[in-house]
Amino acid sequence: MIIIYSMKTLPRLVGAALSERIRVMPAVVVAGARQTGKSTLVEHLIPGERRYATLDDLDVLDAARRDPEVLVGGPGPVTLDEVQREPELLHAVKRAIDRDRTPGRFLLTGSANLLLMRQVSESLAGRASYLTLWPMTRREQRGLGRCGRWEDLFATPDAGWRELLGDEKDSAEDWRILARRGGFPTPALELTTASDRRIWFDGYVRTYLERDLQDLAAISGLPDFRRLMRAACLRMGQLVNQTELGRDVALPQPTVHRWLNLLETSYLLVRLPAYAVNRTKRLIKAPKIYWGDTGIAMHLAEAEEPSGSHLENLVLHDLLAWRDARIERAELGYWRTSIGEEVDFVIETGGKLLPIEVKSTARPRLADAAHLRTFRAEYGKKARAGLLLHTGAAIEWLAPDVLAAPWWTVL
Repeated sequence: MIIIYSMKTLPRLVGAALSERIRVMPAVVVAGARQTGKSTLVEHLIPGERRYATLDDLDVLDAARRDPEVLVGGPGPVTLDEVQREPELLHAVKRAIDRDRTPGRFLLTGSANLLLMRQVSESLAGRASYLTLWPMTRREQRGLGRCGRWEDLFATPDAGWRELLGDEKDSAEDWRILARRGGFPTPALELTTASDRRIWFDGYVRTYLERDLQDLAAISGLPDFRRLMRAACLRMGQLVNQTELGRDVALPQPTVHRWLNLLETSYLLVRLPAYAVNRTKRLIKAPKIYWGDTGIAMHLAEAEEPSGSHLENLVLHDLLAWRDARIERAELGYWRTSIGEEVDFVIETGGKLLPIEVKSTARPRLADAAHLRTFRAEYGKKARAGLLLHTGAAIEWLAPDVLAAPWWTVL
């Protein structure tokens, strides 16, 4: 039986973090891709009377440009939706906060990363706390308001992992179905057929290209931009080579660089950095490319069946949601040696490293754990046991330091 939920009834992972931050800071900014549920979150979570205005309303947008004090002034707290449409509004918010630093006075949302937007010259440093709302995790879609069991894994000694994951009461799920529907609330919760979701995804991409993208930069060659999006989707999980990517889509490398930045600013594209002890080296090594939502990525790539890279992307999406809802910062990256040994994901938090390998196989073997063991040998006591996520049903130690577990016991 398929249970269809309304996104208005489901708790979100960042809900507690938002409530905590708005109690402390004069402004909180909730950013994320369009249609992730930002407006629903801020309208239903924050109690009390708040004035609400969205810059999607042309009259409100005009007021933000002509007389922003009308929007930010006045008594009581205010929620301003889609503030990326008029970045200069943030200067008025800053002035208002400097006059009155009452906690929770401003709740701002945006469908772009304001800190990456070239048009934004005011970051509200020291005045605002930033949260990212990613598309819904698997457990959010099931009504649990959670991400995967990353906190439990860090809180449990390595030897207790098998028992921890073996107690998981959730049922197995076909990861390919999850990859196809993605995490945007409407296609994930309300649309039940592939054809319906295809219509929704097509409308989403068209709206992004024809309106949302134009708020960030003047793009005249929309067909070229869409072709780049498709090429990037086909390279999911691969190292970014902008020159090669530009050659494939007949675009100069500087254009590819700029357009990838726009996709990242819009939270559609995710660039995963390399992990290295030397943090400067992390900036030098090429990142790997993923997407904020597998449903959109499959639609753009015109893929009928998800691949192993889509399963990796599902794990990364859950990790991003977990990381960005925490107060204590966690770093995410991938690990790769000069001879090609590679670990899909490395979590660094609390002075410890958790290496994760993702395999779209139901029967992982000892050989699948080789690179996890190499990583652990390299980093010694700093590294936790390796975690190999697979599509089968068995939870077992492939080696004394590598646990293989079904992906759904963690996500």
